[in-house]
Amino acid sequence: MKARRNKKQVPSFRKLLKTSKVKLENKLKNKQFKQQSTLKKYRKEQRKLRQAVKDAVSKKPIPLEDPKKKRPGKRIEREEEEEEEALPLDMMDEDDLQLMKDLGQRASFLTRDLSSSEPVHARKQKHERVIDKYEKIPRTLQTAPEKELIHLLPIKDKSGIIPRTREKPVIDSNQDEEDQEEMEPEEEIIEEPIKELTLEEHLIERKKKLQEKKMRIAALASAILSDPESNIKKLKELRSMLMEQDPDVAVTVRKLVIVSLMELFKDITPSYKIRPLTEAEKSTKIRKETQKLREFEEGLVSQYKFYLENLEQIVKDWKQRKLKKSNVVSLKAYKGLAEVAVKSLCELLVALPHFNFHNNIIVLIVPLMNDMSKLISEMCCEAVKKLFKQDKLGQASLGVIKVISGFVKGRNYEVRPEMLKTFLCLRIKEVEVKKDTEDINKQKKFMTFKEKRKTLSRMQRKWKKAEEKLERELREAEASESTEKKLKLHTETLNIVFVTYFRILKKAQRSPLLPAVLEGLAKFAHLINVEFFDDLLVVLHSLIESGDLSYQESLHCVQTAFHVLSGQGDVLNIDPMKFYTHLYKTLFKLHAGATNEGVEIVLQCLDVMLTKRRKQVSQQRALAFIKRLCTLALHVLPNSSIGILATNRILMHTFPKTDLLFDNESQGSGVFLPELDEPEYCNAQNTALWELHALRRHYHPIVQRFAAHLIAGAPSEGSEALKPELSRRSPAELFEAYSMAAMTFNPPVESSNSKRKDKVLQGDSFLSEEISQLIKRHCSEVATQSPLDFTKYLETSVRLPTEAKLEVSDQRRMLPSGLD
Repeated sequence: MKARRNKKQVPSFRKLLKTSKVKLENKLKNKQFKQQSTLKKYRKEQRKLRQAVKDAVSKKPIPLEDPKKKRPGKRIEREEEEEEEALPLDMMDEDDLQLMKDLGQRASFLTRDLSSSEPVHARKQKHERVIDKYEKIPRTLQTAPEKELIHLLPIKDKSGIIPRTREKPVIDSNQDEEDQEEMEPEEEIIEEPIKELTLEEHLIERKKKLQEKKMRIAALASAILSDPESNIKKLKELRSMLMEQDPDVAVTVRKLVIVSLMELFKDITPSYKIRPLTEAEKSTKIRKETQKLREFEEGLVSQYKFYLENLEQIVKDWKQRKLKKSNVVSLKAYKGLAEVAVKSLCELLVALPHFNFHNNIIVLIVPLMNDMSKLISEMCCEAVKKLFKQDKLGQASLGVIKVISGFVKGRNYEVRPEMLKTFLCLRIKEVEVKKDTEDINKQKKFMTFKEKRKTLSRMQRKWKKAEEKLERELREAEASESTEKKLKLHTETLNIVFVTYFRILKKAQRSPLLPAVLEGLAKFAHLINVEFFDDLLVVLHSLIESGDLSYQESLHCVQTAFHVLSGQGDVLNIDPMKFYTHLYKTLFKLHAGATNEGVEIVLQCLDVMLTKRRKQVSQQRALAFIKRLCTLALHVLPNSSIGILATNRILMHTFPKTDLLFDNESQGSGVFLPELDEPEYCNAQNTALWELHALRRHYHPIVQRFAAHLIAGAPSEGSEALKPELSRRSPAELFEAYSMAAMTFNPPVESSNSKRKDKVLQGDSFLSEEISQLIKRHCSEVATQSPLDFTKYLETSVRLPTEAKLEVSDQRRMLPSGLD
């Protein structure tokens, strides 16, 4: 047989090191266990000792019996137990063993100390009491646990065998623990206390930390943008900074990370929706490039999802006024953080309508459109309006409209009117819908092989084949949605919009949403089904007659009614005279101050009611409206006056016989009744447009120009004709162009520039010519030196008073005697 090989491998140094550690741990455990056992023994002996003392005190002393009498064996008890263990027999000689056997047969062996030299048969004291016996026991109280002993070989002398022991050296664990405890405070003392910073130092430290965080964010973002597929995992690292815990820079860093991630997702997101892979696709083998692309898409979708969840949690915590356990961000700062989160959601809503989780963003944004915070509400409404304006197909708009309709119904129509005003930005117009229904692009049919063979030569067939192949590729590359799908989405969107409008008209007629509903109906009324026209007109008229509406809301009712009648409602036999009467009556109720928003609605109503329905409008009605509009132009702001005069110009061209308003002679019987609210019966043909002469002296030059143009009969040519920039614009466009909402005057007022003086006036120029010549003459004379003679001046000064006295005396002589 072959000898077995020793397959046991030599243990490595690492393994030996590991086993030595295990052995040391086991030794330490054994040592601790032995110490515990010695402590237990010590406690047990102390307990026995206390019990013996207690028994000795409580019981009466019993005298010892007569030694001659035999004591029963049961009362013979051991008072002490041998602490030493018996020696093994193989370590003793035969003589020693025989001696031990002999001693064991004697009764006195139990009470005799082997180390003593007293004879075996010593005389015992007779009247020894229990207490005396107890007192003779040496009182050695152990204050410390017994030490572990090592038994050595005994020594034999004349008195007998003396056992030997030696203390085993024990490493004191308590001392080690104390040493460790002493070391710990030393280490604590070594640590320097936190230094209190001043405000300036704190700001400098915060600026330094913030700069480091900014550099970190910039580095991660740059790496992701440079190679998104390879560095997609760094998105997670950047997103983890949303949990910044440093209270000095937590709010700022989180805001920066939110905005950075939003811009990153806008840049690296593909232009298609990423769908999850099927099990079959996961199991198939693919190339490395495809695998890398799949990993990038999966990582992008997961990180985008987590990012949206973080934004949602921030907004939710702010709405519920909640704080995290860490309290790193205060409740006051949480509002700014929530505003940044909402802004990022709005940007993603508009920028990525095609990508994953767009419906989740819609569900988050729509309730915030009705938020109590005006800033957040306006931000969300503007984002939805922007989405409606840029959505060409209508898929994203349909999703938003569904959520808004459900939200309005769930809140029982108690929402902000701005939510419904966003419907006005939908890209659904009459022209677009008609084009979609009439001009549907039919797919081009290619020629069959038989047709080509009949009509084309061989070379032509070859060219035709290449041309058809190129057209197919172009069609696939274009990937344009069919008009049928677009029309279907628009139809579904409008159905939801009209359902929302009709619910409010039916159940919440006194709601603040009514103006937005009426404005929306006015815009989309031409798309309403003809079956609803009669009922809708009845509801609109009842709203006007109720008197609960403001003049703007009633104007919206009128506008809606005529939009209905101007489209498919032409075939209906409905007399809208009551709506004309209401508009004629409402014109003098318009606000003439800064809030002249109603004038724009009036201009739109007049265009629909008079210009587009010229065949159904009588001459009396047209004259009455022109006269009232000219009167209204005297009271409103310049831009409103320009729009009204532009409307009168169109009406004069539309109804040429209205030029009789420029004559002073009355036409027919009756007197003009300006206070009457019936345009058909106010006798407007018997008045004149004297208001145009007052408007001709208006402070606004464009109003003056329009007034002079209308007085001349609104000519198309000549000196009184308007310039093309005025004549080609509609009244609504002129109203907006010359608006003073921005506190600017159009055209600008010419500044009076004072003439600049070329020469600066000197001091001499202020003097008259005579004085200046006299000054020059005296300055040019040469001064002559003459001796100073003061006596001459003294004689004249003395002579003058004496002469004056003589003149006075002469005058007294000439007077009558009674008068002096």
